[in-house]
Amino acid sequence: MSDTYIIEVSSEPAGIVVRDRAGFRFFAATQRFNPLEGRLFRSAREAERVARQLLAGKSSAPAAT
Repeated sequence: MSDTYIIEVSSEPAGIVVRDRAGFRFFAATQRFNPLEGRLFRSAREAERVARQLLAGKSSAPAAT
């Protein structure tokens, strides 16, 4: 299992997530995804889902752990 994943949304680089002890930490690739910077997610897939919601303009994206 990898410790780092690249997250892309609609062919746009969103950022990377890096595994740490508590989950996966998000690092934004562009300013568009800065609201997720430093957030901790349970999985890389959860981070991707929230990034997709952010891009779609859904401000009610669930809080990550």
